[in-house]
Amino acid sequence: MNTLIHSVRVVSALPAGPAIDLADGWVHLAGGQVRAVGTGDAWRHARDDDTRVVDGTAEAGPGATLTPGLVDIHNHGGAGCSFDDGLDAVAAAAAAHRADGTTRLVASLVSAPVALLRDQLAAIALACRRLPGILGAHLEGPFLSPLHAGAHAPEALLRPTPELIDPLLETGVVRQMTIAPELDGAPAAIARIVAHGTVVAIGHTHSDAATARAAIDAGATLVTHAFNAMLPLHHRAPGVVGVALADPRVMLEAIPDGVHLHDDVLGLLLRAAPDRVVLVTDAMAAAACGDGAYRLGGKEVEVRDGVARLRGSDTIAGSTLTLAAGLRHATAAGIPLPQAVSAATLLPARAIRAGSVGAFAPGYVADAVLWDGSLNVREVWQDGPSGEGIHPRGRARDV
Repeated sequence: MNTLIHSVRVVSALPAGPAIDLADGWVHLAGGQVRAVGTGDAWRHARDDDTRVVDGTAEAGPGATLTPGLVDIHNHGGAGCSFDDGLDAVAAAAAAHRADGTTRLVASLVSAPVALLRDQLAAIALACRRLPGILGAHLEGPFLSPLHAGAHAPEALLRPTPELIDPLLETGVVRQMTIAPELDGAPAAIARIVAHGTVVAIGHTHSDAATARAAIDAGATLVTHAFNAMLPLHHRAPGVVGVALADPRVMLEAIPDGVHLHDDVLGLLLRAAPDRVVLVTDAMAAAACGDGAYRLGGKEVEVRDGVARLRGSDTIAGSTLTLAAGLRHATAAGIPLPQAVSAATLLPARAIRAGSVGAFAPGYVADAVLWDGSLNVREVWQDGPSGEGIHPRGRARDV
């Protein structure tokens, strides 16, 4: 069944031109794609006999807003599960994020031996075939700097060589890979990974500006969780962040939780590169759960007051965010809603070259989120193999 949602504020980035922010708007989802967008009563002429009509204001109340489904390109898990724990865990974690508006995500893995990573990638590849919304895998390691290992096991970190890289790429599911470009062999590795069609991100690195610039020239186009696990921005030593902000070829991840980035720094990033900052969660198993004991890779993590840290240390170990919570945090910090929506939908899809995802444009996938006036998720539609929409309270919504 097709779906038409009307009487809502429609907010969406567009693949070309400025974002739209339409009062009294509507969106028609049909055949798994966005068919049309408009305002006022014109929706009455857009529907057909096979269209389910949803009054967004009646469903979500005053201030009802419709956006494309959220796209999270850096996410390690949720609902008590991690994406390195097999197909059932992938399904459970993805479902938890989907219920809160994330209709597309990249399943991220932490550093581990290559043989183990290949097994984990095989499970994610199976998930990509069986579950809607899984865009592939992100290898956040093992080719990272031991000086900025963060929550990664130092003993799992490796130098990037063809003998290690190729078996990972051959799984066919690696969408992006984080690498520290100062490692021996990194420039050639970056070129090799990019030639395979995988996005290279700079992260967990001790790189200076010159090394970061060389990595970008070699093909790196993304920065993993900007400012975290790297040298800071300095007025005489700009480092990775300074070089990336100055280079239009590069996009930067930002974690909008008030822990990884001060809100003023989040705002600074979004003002400095408004079309190149991508909101991500870096969520771990505690997302959509509560405080307590969890694991990230082989490390024990304690979550207290919503902040995940390696047990017995001050080291941050991912976040407990959903991307919807991150969107609320960003707007509360003063980021305009259209910009925050763009940074959580079309821009992340663009960062990993995901194609027709993340916008209310004709032919784009029929993913949508209905929000109430406080930006709580009220309903989610997701295009997928079965054409189902997923409601946070468990009711199926066909598109």
